[in-house]
Amino acid sequence: MAEAEAVQLKEEGNQQFQRQDYKAAVKSYSQALKLTKDKALLATLYRNRAACGLKTENYVQAASDASRAIDINSSDIKALYRRCQALEHLGKLDQAFKDVQRCATLEPRNQNFQETLRRLNTSIQEKLSVQFSTDSRVQKMFEILLDENSEAEKLEKAANNLIVLSREDSGAERIFQNNGVALLLQLLDTKRPELVLAAVRTLSGMCTSHRSRATAILHTVRIDQICSLMAVENEEMSLAVCNLLQAIIDSLSGEDKQEHRGKEEALVLDTKKDLKWITSHLLDMLVSKKVSGQGRDQALNLLNKNVPRKDLAIHDNSRTIYVVDNGLRKILKVVGQVPDLPSCLPLTDNTRMLASVLLNKLYDDLRCDPEREHFRKICEEYITGTFDPQNMDKNVSAIQTVSGILQGPFDLGNQLLGLKGVMEMMVALCGSEREQDQLVAVEALIHASTKLSRASFIITNGISMLKEIYKTTKNEKIKIRTLVGLCKLGSAGGTDYGLRQFAEGSTEKLAKQCRKWLCNAAIDTRTRRWAVEGLAYLTLDADVKDDFVQDIPALQAMFELAKTSDKTILYSVATTLVNCTNSYDVKEVIPELVQLAKFSKQHVPEEHPKDKKDFIDMRVKRLLKAGVISALTCMVKADNAILTNQTKELLARVFLALCDSPKDRGTIVAQGGGKALIPLALEGTDVGKVKAAHALAKIAAVSNPDIAFPGERVYEVVRPLVRLLDTERDGLQNYEALLGLTNLSGRSDKLRQKIIKEKALPDIENYMFENHDQLRQAATECMCNMVANKEVQERFLADGNDRLKLVVLLCGEDDDKLQNAAAGALAMLTAAHKKLCFKMTEVTSQWLEILQRLCLHDRLSVQHRGLVIAYNLLAADAELAKKLVDSEMLEILTIVGKMEPDEKKEVVIQTARECLIKCMDYGFIKPVS
Repeated sequence: MAEAEAVQLKEEGNQQFQRQDYKAAVKSYSQALKLTKDKALLATLYRNRAACGLKTENYVQAASDASRAIDINSSDIKALYRRCQALEHLGKLDQAFKDVQRCATLEPRNQNFQETLRRLNTSIQEKLSVQFSTDSRVQKMFEILLDENSEAEKLEKAANNLIVLSREDSGAERIFQNNGVALLLQLLDTKRPELVLAAVRTLSGMCTSHRSRATAILHTVRIDQICSLMAVENEEMSLAVCNLLQAIIDSLSGEDKQEHRGKEEALVLDTKKDLKWITSHLLDMLVSKKVSGQGRDQALNLLNKNVPRKDLAIHDNSRTIYVVDNGLRKILKVVGQVPDLPSCLPLTDNTRMLASVLLNKLYDDLRCDPEREHFRKICEEYITGTFDPQNMDKNVSAIQTVSGILQGPFDLGNQLLGLKGVMEMMVALCGSEREQDQLVAVEALIHASTKLSRASFIITNGISMLKEIYKTTKNEKIKIRTLVGLCKLGSAGGTDYGLRQFAEGSTEKLAKQCRKWLCNAAIDTRTRRWAVEGLAYLTLDADVKDDFVQDIPALQAMFELAKTSDKTILYSVATTLVNCTNSYDVKEVIPELVQLAKFSKQHVPEEHPKDKKDFIDMRVKRLLKAGVISALTCMVKADNAILTNQTKELLARVFLALCDSPKDRGTIVAQGGGKALIPLALEGTDVGKVKAAHALAKIAAVSNPDIAFPGERVYEVVRPLVRLLDTERDGLQNYEALLGLTNLSGRSDKLRQKIIKEKALPDIENYMFENHDQLRQAATECMCNMVANKEVQERFLADGNDRLKLVVLLCGEDDDKLQNAAAGALAMLTAAHKKLCFKMTEVTSQWLEILQRLCLHDRLSVQHRGLVIAYNLLAADAELAKKLVDSEMLEILTIVGKMEPDEKKEVVIQTARECLIKCMDYGFIKPVS
């Protein structure tokens, strides 16, 4: 019985194969295989299933099935040829050649076999030729590079060729197979910077997206040698080695998004040990005196990027735990470095800030209170263990460490301020005779007074001391820092006009001094940075921000500082701009609560008169005129470790404030603001991404996308705009996102396809049902552009939905703009598909009345679209045309068609006449001679 059923299933499979229903045929053959043990039948079934595999392009399965048929009957010529075809598609030309060679031996006169034999032979020869030519090119390049007498031009060309070759997978594999790693090690040993750089970049290309090669290179070159290269005092070299290590880490951790299969997967089973090995060496680099400031920065960058989890939904934070246990003290040592002390490690302007950012990321990556408590204990033990009554240098380092932690995990820093002796040591260092001690203490006081409660303590206890230092010191570095301390304490009340810490006019005087230092090019960049820090606090006062935006030299000096290599200034500049544009969050004032607060004699926050909209708009104009956009675009390009998510959010807020007026958006686009907003909308805090997306929507709504987002960038704009359609976003964000998408969808079908891919259609359709008139109108206008896409048209054609009914009913609304958009969509849909012409007459009994209203509309664009719909219905079918002719529609068309010639109405009259001609073609009406 089973054998008979197997034969029947085989016959069914054959019939399905002839009908080209290959999936069903595979199912029949597979069922038959389970029922039979007859070898001849088994061979036939496998052979037939292999044919299905070829048809469905499942070449792996086809080759496997053909092999099983050949195992049963080694002379099965059909199975041999099918395996040959499958292997050819899989790129296994030599194996395919063997199979077809055997076929040709069995049937020498078969022309098909002979032709395949010739073709495969040619392909194999070409492949070998390319392979050998690549091998010889690689060999030749190394010969030039390792020859001491090679000309400089030849050397440079060979080095660049090697780098380019390594970036292609086939080229990288050829270099690797031709003993390339050993030859590259020889280049590293030459100590010639240009050759070492070429070798590093070649290794980087070879490691990218290839786990087994990356592992082999890591073990051959050795992590200690890689780290020693990164430690050199050469920014270009240090960055190139950093990129090499990042390529290795990405390949080992799977961050390269490559799917590893077969041998590639089998070669490397566990990479955790190697990743831990790399992390350990990077941590050692942090405290080594042999490492340059650049090298230390790159080590911190790598730790920042690769240790904390990128997504907190991932449960495993073992890398962070490892770094806390084995490297937290090393990071604290970097944070506690005091530049002018003899024991200081080599640093750059960014090193301590990068270390503070790393501390913050590690602390945020901890999952539970015991882990955070362990982190705090290590910090506490490190700081208290550093205090030494006999050694002032150690005390200064301890306070510098607290200062650095306050710039990272702030809550932890606040806890550490409560340690016995910390605040006392700060006060003692303020009174020290050594200027370096005063410098560190003042910085620490500034960072400590971020919270109002802490600031209140310092106002009562330390403000007189800061004033005394400010008056007596002759050191500009200390003077400017004490001024910033006074600025910060003066702004402790925030934007509350009624909660001023200092006397009237004091904050303006402090700001004036900050602006003076900011404009003084003779002062070093690091010191001028503190002037911006001071303004970041003082610009919470509306008088100060109004004065500042009128001081064009001071504004431009700040913008120039933002473009320098010292990127620690970014947060201060961004904060200052947020204050000047009032783009911070303001709590909504509820009048009833204000009255209640006054009645109970509670303090009620007051708004400064210069924080009203007119003043804000004026400040925005002045900032744009001073060149704020070029500074912002430069800041966005900064390294991710320095450009933290919080800074990105501040920049997004500023951009949104600048984009508020449609008149200013052209200036923003012209200066590159559109391009700069895209990365801010894709990465950062949730609030920052929404603000940046909203700014993008404002630009996309009124600008030519080809100019605002040139090239492929325009496709990156779609996703942020689609996210704004979320119902959790406010109505203005929904509305402007729809306007932006309308503009984009009108540009090309490729953009419409991208909008569909981002699953925006259901949201656009939902807003077409919205009660809010403007949202409904914007969504309908967007759909009007989207219906030009075939996939969207198919959604309207599908049975069981009310999409077309909605569009028809919207055509009958009283809002001119809404009617115009809906009529445009309906005109395009009925022009594209006759079926939709019939469907239109079935979705609602009001269709004819709505159409007549459109054709008599006062607005010419709506009237024209109505007449186009009428023409589409007339052209679709004679019976449909008869329905229209038998109604008042004929009279409407006649009246419009007989109107006096008018340039404005020319298109409308012409369309009506075309409708009448169509009626004459059917013979429903006759021309009057």
